Amino acid sequence: MKNKEAEMKKIAVLFPGIGYHCDKPLLYYSRRLAQNAGYDIFPITYSYKKSGLKGDPEKMRKAAEELMKQTEKALRDLSLEEYEDILFISKSLGTAMAVRYAFEHDLDVRHILFTPLEQTFEYPLNNSIAFSGTADLWVDTEMIPKLCEESDIPLTVIDGADHSLETGDVLRNIDILKEVTEQVRNFIS
Repeated sequence: MKNKEAEMKKIAVLFPGIGYHCDKPLLYYSRRLAQNAGYDIFPITYSYKKSGLKGDPEKMRKAAEELMKQTEKALRDLSLEEYEDILFISKSLGTAMAVRYAFEHDLDVRHILFTPLEQTFEYPLNNSIAFSGTADLWVDTEMIPKLCEESDIPLTVIDGADHSLETGDVLRNIDILKEVTEQVRNFIS
C-alpha cells in the first residue's frame, strides 16, 4: 500500500526575478529539492530587459505589470486547482508576482520567498518562509524584517549578503547556499 503523500499531486512553480533566472543557484537547487520530493515542476521565464529599475518606483510598477501579464499567460493552461500541494518558489520581483497570482486566483499556496521586495507584502501571505540579506541594495533592509514579522513569516537574514544572497567571498557564498538549501529542504518536506 502506497503512503498518502506519495499519491498526492504536487507542483512547484518557479517565479524568477528579472535578472535571476531559474538556473541560478537559489532557484536551481530549490527546484532539484522539489523534484526529489515528488513535485511536478513548472518554471516561468520572463522576458523583460528594461534597465534603471532600482530605486525608481514607477519603472518598478511598470515592470511588475508587464511581468504579471507574462505570469498570467504562462500559467493560463496550467490547472493548479488539480494539485493538492502547490509550492511557489520565487525570487525578487518574482516574489511579488507569485503572491499576487496566488491571491488573485484564490489559491492555497506555500511560498518560498528569496529576497522579497516591499511590494510582495501588498497581498496576504501565510505558510511562507523568506530569505534576505543585509547588503541588499534593492530593498529597504530594515523594512523587510518588519513586513515579514507583520505577516508572521519566518525570515532568515544573511549578514553581508546582497540581492542574490551572495557576498564577495566565494566560499562564504557556498556556505550561505548550503544553509539556505537546508532550510528550503525542511520547508518543502
